[in-house]
Amino acid sequence: MCVICFVKALVHVFKIYLTANYTYNFRSWPVDFRWDDVHASGTGSSSHRALTCAAAAAGVWLLHDAALGGDAFTRPPRGARSQAQCLLQQIRELPSQLASYALAHSLGRWLVYPGSMFLMTRALLPLLQQGQERLVERYRGRRAKLVACDGNEIDTMFMDRRQHPGSHGRGLRLVICCEGNAGFYEMGCLSAPLEAGYSVLGWNHPGFGGSTGAPFPQHDANAMDVVVKYALHRLNFPPAHVVVYGWSIGGFTATWATMTYPELGALVLDATFDDLVPLALKVMPHSWKGLVVRTVREHFNLNVAEQLCCYPGPVLLLRRTQDDVVSTSSHITTLPSCQEEGDVEGNRGNELLLRLLQHRYPSVMAREGRTVVTRWLRTSNLAQEASFYARYHVDDEWCLAMLRSYCERCQKEMDDAEAWGPHGPTFPWLVGQGLSPRRRRQLALFLARRHLRNLEATHCSPLEPEDFQLPWKL
Repeated sequence: MCVICFVKALVHVFKIYLTANYTYNFRSWPVDFRWDDVHASGTGSSSHRALTCAAAAAGVWLLHDAALGGDAFTRPPRGARSQAQCLLQQIRELPSQLASYALAHSLGRWLVYPGSMFLMTRALLPLLQQGQERLVERYRGRRAKLVACDGNEIDTMFMDRRQHPGSHGRGLRLVICCEGNAGFYEMGCLSAPLEAGYSVLGWNHPGFGGSTGAPFPQHDANAMDVVVKYALHRLNFPPAHVVVYGWSIGGFTATWATMTYPELGALVLDATFDDLVPLALKVMPHSWKGLVVRTVREHFNLNVAEQLCCYPGPVLLLRRTQDDVVSTSSHITTLPSCQEEGDVEGNRGNELLLRLLQHRYPSVMAREGRTVVTRWLRTSNLAQEASFYARYHVDDEWCLAMLRSYCERCQKEMDDAEAWGPHGPTFPWLVGQGLSPRRRRQLALFLARRHLRNLEATHCSPLEPEDFQLPWKL
């Protein structure tokens, strides 16, 4: 063997070794950013300072909906109950609490987050390695290890397009991608915004790929918190230029991020649900209903809709018309024609849109508005959607003028800084009061079409780059 061939072979072996070390030995990777590095970055004026050491032990704040303590209003005050009654109640609830805990930390976690299973990670390891090599070599991706407030190490990959932002300046915007329950940034939803020309930051759930820990909602929110801080304080993207993109179960962390950091620029939710309980009841035995509801509420409370209503910025929902994963419909398609039509009536994205519009525009969505939007959501393809929209003779220009007039009027009347948020007047808006039923229907359809787009695709179909668009903004 000649010297040149020997050197080439040695370089090839060394490259394989580096790649293997890059993939398998992430634990020895140096820490690039910590959750408490916000102070060290010198941005003392930031409104999102690091947690204190005492607060870090409990993790970041989560929004607990009324379902967690829905019976709190019907219970007598603690002072009115004797200690014996309280103790007896705790003893009665102990078996169900233990059963719920056991279910959540075994079968429940594997069903909600199958990507955290060791066997799945091992099976996908060659594909994950190829995905990392593609992101590094083709897009000059930079891998980084972030440490969340709970000590979990979060595996991230950043593709920077700011040096070559493109003709539309897309590279100046950062898209933070939140993967699904079996998704990894190496082969996940970040490909669509990446190929569309945006700067992209991908990260893996705790317990996925190189990330440590277990994927429970609290750990997921802790991870999302350090990812957002990394984007703002280390990558130095302005908050208004940060777009959060969540696919499937990634909608939980995406809505948590925009709820906690309302100044972020936009939110895109793809094939996402409003709440996990209806989907869990769909796949579990009916006799387990009480246990399932308790387990989800106490351990996997993915209240996406509630968190979404707390974000005041632009939102776009992508509903896939052939999605049977986030659908609670009992209809089973057997014919190819039915598969093409799709069954959208049970899609939980419908409830997500209705909750959002009812929160933001309560006057518009009263009575006639909610009814017409519910009917519009039953259209199963783009042709039916356009036909339904045209049937009501919606005047887009009139709707825009109505919304802009209300916004301008609020700007003149509101002197309170709290009433004027980072994206304009805070919600809910009282626009639509005094309108005729016909005008209310038209305005409701206009808003629904601006906040939701239908895609003729299944749940796991890769999103095309041209289908990734930023939300509508007034």
